[in-house]
Amino acid sequence: MVDKALGDYSIQDISELIQENVDAVVVADSETNEYRAILRKGMFESFIDGEGSYLDLIEKLVFHFNESNEKITGDYRVFISSYGEFHGKYSRRVKVMLEGDSQPHLVQMSVYPLPNPKKYLFIMDELDANEYEEEYSTTKKVNTIQNTFLFSMYIDLVHDTTSSISITEISDDTVNASIKYSEWRLMIVNMIWPEDQEQFLRRTDPEYLKKNFTPGRTASFDCMMQNLEGTYIWVKLIFSRAETNNEDDYRFVFMVQNIHDNSVELLSALKKYEELALMDSLTGVYNHGGIETELYNAIDLSQKSHEPVSLMMLDLDFFKQVNDTYGHSVGDTTLKTFAKIIKDSVSDEKSAVGRWGGEEFVIIYYGKSGEELRDKAEKLRKAVDEYEFSEIRHISCSIGVTELKESDNFEDAFNRLDKAMYTSKDEGRNKVTLL
Repeated sequence: MVDKALGDYSIQDISELIQENVDAVVVADSETNEYRAILRKGMFESFIDGEGSYLDLIEKLVFHFNESNEKITGDYRVFISSYGEFHGKYSRRVKVMLEGDSQPHLVQMSVYPLPNPKKYLFIMDELDANEYEEEYSTTKKVNTIQNTFLFSMYIDLVHDTTSSISITEISDDTVNASIKYSEWRLMIVNMIWPEDQEQFLRRTDPEYLKKNFTPGRTASFDCMMQNLEGTYIWVKLIFSRAETNNEDDYRFVFMVQNIHDNSVELLSALKKYEELALMDSLTGVYNHGGIETELYNAIDLSQKSHEPVSLMMLDLDFFKQVNDTYGHSVGDTTLKTFAKIIKDSVSDEKSAVGRWGGEEFVIIYYGKSGEELRDKAEKLRKAVDEYEFSEIRHISCSIGVTELKESDNFEDAFNRLDKAMYTSKDEGRNKVTLL
């Protein structure tokens, strides 16, 4: 177009200028889920088809990983339609990645509603590389500070609305979405780990929030949630009620923070300390508290499943003489060897082994009757009797066996087991007794 004085430009000239300078013009109908490209230049010739699905267009423009054309996991596609509803004029910058490119294209997107509220005019331009570098430098500083926050939005419980939605994995900017809070929580609950869904629904319930949050109060809870790649990660869900002078004004900021790495590290440490708390440091089997807990659980399981569960108690004969003759160091070595013989004997069994105290050990066998266990106890007694221990050479053990009864409580079962073992002691040691 020929250059003119400002006063000489007509509306027809402006239309020609737009056609010459704008990179893409698209008309869309959200109700019929279709769009048609009126104008495509440059990157838009390959990025946008001449016509197609409107929701697919929205997904390509804004519903992908930031600075990537990688699609988000299918479960989150339920939200795409909410991103394609516009109320009034809307403008934002989006980053799109064409296949084969190493750097995203920065696009200025403006949306104008047409007379029909479900139809829109999209005008898009690719910004130059300098514009991208400037924006990248700015957002990088922000992301360095806020890179753990995956999602945030503003909630108005009175009007049941959400606004200022920001999903950092999709974009550095807030995104346009038209969705009620009541709808959002029922959709997002499907992304919460099944065991955490009940807590999520309770803690995000509008009445719960109104009742438990005074103005200015912030609270959070941790749970597992599916990220945009479809992997469950640990997150912290944070609610903060806006501090206003109106007590009936229930507006909140909601944020999701990625705490996965720290949580996994913490859970690993807790598991380690749990094992230390329940395990006997000398022999590597359950300690008294650990095997006692296993015994309570075994009684409960036996009464619920009606499957046989049997117990074995082993005690080294004349062990005091080992400590008195050879010293406690040899005694400790003997106990560790004894524990290894026991553990090796149950390696293929569903069982639990623990040190009850001193030289006494208890084994819980699942799916074994008392008669079956007596035969195994006899083999174990013989294995200990024939084993050549370092320093002391040979030592025997006395064993008691019992099968849990449906009427047993902890005291009944343990007293019968203890009596069976001491019967073996009283009848000459190096013996198995079933009671």
